[in-house]
Amino acid sequence: MQRLTLIGLRASGKTTAGRQAAIRCGWPFTDADHALAERLGMSAGTYLSQYGEPAFRDAETAILEELLAGDSPLVLATGGGAVLRPANRDLLRRRGGVIAYLHATPEVLMARLSRDAGDRPSLTGLGVSAEVPRLYALRDPLYRELAASVIDATTGTAAVVGALHRLAIDQANS
Repeated sequence: MQRLTLIGLRASGKTTAGRQAAIRCGWPFTDADHALAERLGMSAGTYLSQYGEPAFRDAETAILEELLAGDSPLVLATGGGAVLRPANRDLLRRRGGVIAYLHATPEVLMARLSRDAGDRPSLTGLGVSAEVPRLYALRDPLYRELAASVIDATTGTAAVVGALHRLAIDQANS
């Protein structure tokens, strides 16, 4: 199965690097958060505020199951919290192909989010400087447990894309 799944905190570069890696691999690219927003008919932030995190996580699990069905090649950028549910981690292990953790320190992520938070919702109601370290402490061990490879997301997009492409080639050759 030719698949590459990207995990990591928001602002780690999953969408940007994933899209470019997919082009280099010749595989389709899907951003799970974008697919989810399209399915829900609203942004993740709006859905979270209206229905709460448990409902959002249920919808996230359903979209992951749909995106990872079948055996088609795929580069998938997951939402940052997709790893929180054991069922999602199991699904990613079984159907996600090679899993790469795009790692950046909380300080780098906070700087990126301070410049451009986009539609990334706060899950805690806290500001970036309080939320990012808290999420990092919770999720970093889960990302590391799940990942076949940890990629330094601070080396620049070209370097990250190159590392992802090499992972995909290694997978195809094994």
